[in-house]
Amino acid sequence: MNILKKLFGNSSARELKAIKPIVDKIEALDETYSKLTDAQLQAKTPEFKERLRNGETLDDILPEAFATCREAAWRVLGMKPYRVQLIGGIILHQGRIAEMKTGEGKTLVATLPAYLNALAGEGVHVVTVNDYLAKRDSEWMGKVYRFLGLTVGLVIHDVDPRSRKSAYAADITYGTNNEFGFDYLRDNMAIYATEMVQRGHFFAIVDEVDSILIDEARTPLIISGQGDQSTQLYTIVDNFVAGLKGKRVASVDTKEEEDPNEDADYIVDEKARTVTLTARGIKKAETAFNLENLADVENTTLSHHINQAIRARGLMKRDIDYVVKDGEVIIVDEFTGRLMYGRRYSEGLHQAIEAKEKVTVARESKTLATITFQNYFRLYHKLSGMTGTAMTEEEEFGTIYALDIVEIPTNKPLARIDHPDVVYKTEAGKLRAVVSQIEECHKKGQPVLVGTISIEKSEELSEMLRKKGIKHNVLNAKFHEKEAEIVAQAGKMGSVTVATNMAGRGTDIMLGGNAEYLAKADLRKAGLSDELIAEATGFA
Repeated sequence: MNILKKLFGNSSARELKAIKPIVDKIEALDETYSKLTDAQLQAKTPEFKERLRNGETLDDILPEAFATCREAAWRVLGMKPYRVQLIGGIILHQGRIAEMKTGEGKTLVATLPAYLNALAGEGVHVVTVNDYLAKRDSEWMGKVYRFLGLTVGLVIHDVDPRSRKSAYAADITYGTNNEFGFDYLRDNMAIYATEMVQRGHFFAIVDEVDSILIDEARTPLIISGQGDQSTQLYTIVDNFVAGLKGKRVASVDTKEEEDPNEDADYIVDEKARTVTLTARGIKKAETAFNLENLADVENTTLSHHINQAIRARGLMKRDIDYVVKDGEVIIVDEFTGRLMYGRRYSEGLHQAIEAKEKVTVARESKTLATITFQNYFRLYHKLSGMTGTAMTEEEEFGTIYALDIVEIPTNKPLARIDHPDVVYKTEAGKLRAVVSQIEECHKKGQPVLVGTISIEKSEELSEMLRKKGIKHNVLNAKFHEKEAEIVAQAGKMGSVTVATNMAGRGTDIMLGGNAEYLAKADLRKAGLSDELIAEATGFA
């Protein structure tokens, strides 16, 4: 296989070879376009629109449109897309996935196909993984679009319906996958056409495409209405379940010498993520609620509440699956570690957790509309995406979305050394080794970024570092607001940053620290308000 690859090249190499002439055309225009005045460069946008109306295609005007956007980015942002970034932009325009390593400037790459496709007048959606990135990119990259005469919209959690409609009417709309999906559901529930906010699904560029289209593909977005169910029963049932004894097993199929039913009221199968009452537990329930048979049809509601209560206590873990903040239970996204404001577990599980945590139990809801991310993103006429890791899901992308992947080389040779995995017999041994490695690097002044899988693990590691006297930052869903700032400074000399896998997306980690955030920190020390800092730097 290696010999064949050397002779004929892999599929990505062949695609890059085919794209090379287009990139050459774009770069050949650089000298001409750099001599244009701002007014002449801005006049290109109406010119391109006119040419499209006269029968030319987006592919026909691609070299000139990319050259225009490239020059605008240089004048407005001081950044001119490199050759590999031009390749990435072409891949995205073609409705494919561009696999580009972390730090290769995917945010800037997206401006090229977004500008080109926005000229068609049907709207371009740029999808990011969180509100912070959507807002940042719409303001930052939005300067390029506005310079060229295009409008930019933003759709995040706290945008009102009227503003949403104007955001979708813009040439380019930035937002999160959750908001785009929920707006689609709300539009389908609208009574009058005037209440709808979206205007169609022409072209989408999805950042972290593997996370959204594969990891979260089957995640249902649910719009629910208030049900008639009383919330008092959740508290009553939780008080009952709190007195039961649970037993954890690796799997219910595991053969044990001792019958687990004999010493437990419910069994927690951690592998299958299920919780079931034992015969002893059922008997206790029947006694507590004065029932003849818990399995009778008339006891279905109570049985459901008990099942959700033992699930809340047996499976759902605080600071891993959810956090309690300001008297609310907020779900933690299992893939990104970010807090999912406005999202609730369905079928009464959220209420069961609220009862367990002794916060206000909200009235149970009923499902009014639902769609998965997989089905939503398949609505787009053209879909593309960017990520640093897509090849591992190549088959799924091809089968489900008919998307192929092109691996794009780095602008400069990759200097990072990827070491093989190290496996330990026990978790305690692993953590001691991690702390030892951190201590060794810290003494030499090397910046260290440590990734953990949950809030609980990040805080456990933090406690071990504290005992060793190693100063460090902790980034998890509890410190969501400080995410960008903490990650940006992870490259400072001697810094140690412990983070859940939410960290690092869209924020550059630079050796010595991120100059922009260092400047902001100095301005805050000087007594300037965040509003004045935002005005001075151009960023919130």
